[in-house]
Amino acid sequence: MTQTIIQNGTVVSLDPEIGQLAEADVHIDDGEIVEIGRGLSVSGAETIDAQNHIVLPGFVDSHIHLAQTQVRGIAGDWSLMGEYFEHMLGNITGLYQPEDMYLGGLFGALEKLHTGTTTALDWSYPNSLEHGERAVDALKDAGLRAVYTYGPPGDDAAKWWFESDVGLPEGNIRTLYDDKIRDDDMLGLGIGLRGPDFCIDETARSDMELAREMDALATVHMGAALWPSSVYGEDYQGFGAYHDMLGPDVNIAHGNHFSQEDVQHAVDAGASFSSTPEVEMQMGHGVPVTEKVLDAGGRVTWGVDVCSGISGDMGSQMRIGLQLQRMFENQKVLENDEEVNAVKTMARDTLEFATIEGAKALGMEDEIGTLTPGKRADVIMLRKDDFMTAPCHAPIQTVVFQADASHIDTVLVDGEVVKRDGQLLNPAVNEEFDRFVESGRRLIDEAGIDV
Repeated sequence: MTQTIIQNGTVVSLDPEIGQLAEADVHIDDGEIVEIGRGLSVSGAETIDAQNHIVLPGFVDSHIHLAQTQVRGIAGDWSLMGEYFEHMLGNITGLYQPEDMYLGGLFGALEKLHTGTTTALDWSYPNSLEHGERAVDALKDAGLRAVYTYGPPGDDAAKWWFESDVGLPEGNIRTLYDDKIRDDDMLGLGIGLRGPDFCIDETARSDMELAREMDALATVHMGAALWPSSVYGEDYQGFGAYHDMLGPDVNIAHGNHFSQEDVQHAVDAGASFSSTPEVEMQMGHGVPVTEKVLDAGGRVTWGVDVCSGISGDMGSQMRIGLQLQRMFENQKVLENDEEVNAVKTMARDTLEFATIEGAKALGMEDEIGTLTPGKRADVIMLRKDDFMTAPCHAPIQTVVFQADASHIDTVLVDGEVVKRDGQLLNPAVNEEFDRFVESGRRLIDEAGIDV
């Protein structure tokens, strides 16, 4: 049994019953938070000095494609319906070998940990069972808590993405789950649905039924750009084949073009929305769904999405997503010839979207998302004495507005320290680096992408 005490930190628990505590301790026993308070002491426990640090739950990225990490830097000027579909889904993903999946996923997961994200939903395009196996190996080797999402293979865009009548490879999914995921407490299974935007109704429903049968999270790209109306025209109605299938086990990525009525229906059914504001703003998805979800009484979650184009840092999504939402809220006031006298969406809201709301979307709210006794110890420590973060008058605002990844000093996942004194402890950072870089160079070269 491993005992750890994080001592003398400014604890931002995000648990409303515990609140925020100055000079407080967090006692961890065998990966579980057992007590939060002041002056805690356990004989033989490892102590971590958190003086001059903010101690908070690790971030949760509810939607990212980790295997794209080794081709980062190519999609920063791409649109969704132009270059991304043509070059990524129609070309590069088909060139991935199993080791490419491993290396991209490994360094993507390491970036997550380095930047304070302790849990992520990895939306994957495995070309074979072996591709999926190596992608899961990467998550395990990195030490990231994750929902591995088995989506459509990336080897034939026409087959899998354009009014497809081909179901997801059920045999591969079941084998991967049985062999790699079922008995691992750090991993969960997601099934990456294409939905009625990209396949016929019968196939869409069949894939959803598979997710339900396997008790897996169903996560689906829907309502982005003008794709649905270009396929269905005037016959397109909201969630289409999924209208009566939504529930708490369904996560919707994007949803930019759903009506307020559609969003209300989804929120009432318990479905979650992953908004990826930076990518959506760039690629032409449309206005993020954040305001519609809030107006429906729901809460969004943040995701990075396309790490071939942007940083994997969740802090960026917290800031961009919050300030974009504030801009829309403020503009409504200004258009009524009134002055903006108060902001509506607060810094705590965006931090919760990046923690507890992400945990809820992934079905993990009882395990992670807040610092609460009984939950797993996924904890980050952020320096508040740096010249960029001091003086720290309001810890949540420091986390959201002033800090960046360089201030994340220590990261624990399931009670294990994976980053200390600003450095990742995993030797793979150095041991696999050359293979990681070479994988990216080969993929870009074989794809013929002009960078």
